Amino acid sequence: MKALVLAGGSGTRLRPITHTSAKQLVPVANKPVLYYALESLAQAGITEVGIVVGDTHAEIESAVGDGSQFGLSVTYLRQEAPLGLAHAVMTAREYLGGDDFVMYLGDNFIVGGIEDLVSRFREERPAAQIMLTKVAEPEQFGVAELDVDGRVVGLEEKPAVPKSDLALVGVYLFTPAVHEAVGELKPSWRGELEITDAIQWLLDRGHRVESTIISGYWKDTGNVTDMLEVNRLVLESLEPEVAGSVDSTSQLIGRVVVEPGAVVRGSRIVGPVVIGSGSEVSASYIGPYTSIARDCRISNSEIEYSIVLPRASISGVRRIEASLIGHDVEVTPAPHTPRAHRLVLGDHSKVQISS
Repeated sequence: MKALVLAGGSGTRLRPITHTSAKQLVPVANKPVLYYALESLAQAGITEVGIVVGDTHAEIESAVGDGSQFGLSVTYLRQEAPLGLAHAVMTAREYLGGDDFVMYLGDNFIVGGIEDLVSRFREERPAAQIMLTKVAEPEQFGVAELDVDGRVVGLEEKPAVPKSDLALVGVYLFTPAVHEAVGELKPSWRGELEITDAIQWLLDRGHRVESTIISGYWKDTGNVTDMLEVNRLVLESLEPEVAGSVDSTSQLIGRVVVEPGAVVRGSRIVGPVVIGSGSEVSASYIGPYTSIARDCRISNSEIEYSIVLPRASISGVRRIEASLIGHDVEVTPAPHTPRAHRLVLGDHSKVQISS
């Protein structure tokens, strides 16, 4: 069995961060989201992985390399444009050959891994096996309809009127039967080749499609709110460790990780918190559920429930919360007079200002 990991796409919901960085590499607890997917595949016993990449291919390839750090053998597959999940399968047709495969969306996060799901698929080998979870807004997802016996009878992508509240999680398992289905598809109203249409094609022709409703945690980390929530969840399992330098005037409370080369001076850190290597925190308060990446500088400031990316600097800021702060960002207080806001914002930014 092989794996197909989707790491293309433009990440529009995470702009402006994704104007300069691949969305799959935005860190959760100081580790890129994509790494969690690759580790999950390795734990399930899969060693051959094709990664579908687009415009951010150079960054993805630099971060993952040949896959050996995960115990994997990685092949990169260029997709001409993000034309749908089924189009990604079509792009990988030669690589996949006649093998069964797992398709894993590289910006999805699933607690507990997929070992049980893969084992079940290997034993039963339905044409397709999908994971479902109940969501509050099913119209934002691919939606599955089940009959009274729990069998999948229909699927639809982002329906205006959903027939259930069961959304497809971003992990799919297929036999080679899916290639015929993909080859018969026409673009949807979104202009994409939908994987839900391919699975529906299999159903319509009598192929067996199995589903598993998961009760554990799943998130599509495509927006800031979900990214912060996943960061919170991962930090909950943090084991405290101080490998850097913490002076006697600082206070560490709860689960705090200070990575090698990090320095904490005159500060109060309330975990769960991770402070990356080479970062310096001085005269500051770092509150729960905060990840500070490598080589950051935080002084005379307060921040909590946030993600700070590498080389960011925060100085003299009273309070920051629920924020995603990008690479090489500088955050400083505004002048007291005149009383005005000075902003330099990238395209598609969202800003909240207290008046």
